[in-house]
Amino acid sequence: MGKAGADDGADPVSTGGPAEIRRRSVTIAGHRTSVSVENIFWSALKDIARAEGISVNRLVARIDESRTGNLSSAIRVFVMERLSEKRCASDTHQGADDSTRKA
Repeated sequence: MGKAGADDGADPVSTGGPAEIRRRSVTIAGHRTSVSVENIFWSALKDIARAEGISVNRLVARIDESRTGNLSSAIRVFVMERLSEKRCASDTHQGADDSTRKA
């Protein structure tokens, strides 16, 4: 993988499905490392980084700062927590819309 791919969170086109595990290079505090995560988690991680206006490397560094275990696992947990928060916020908003219509 070239430097551009590592810096912007891009990865080569994959022929595997969402559950395919791929090793990806990231830079944390100036040090190169790799993480192995499923395509679906990597895609969600890139979406979260884009929504926050930061690079994937910066987001991974933030995850790394607060992790207690394996970085790949910490990324999966982070993504799941974010998706859960988003879903709960959507459900709460939907419930408010429903109660408004009933009134």
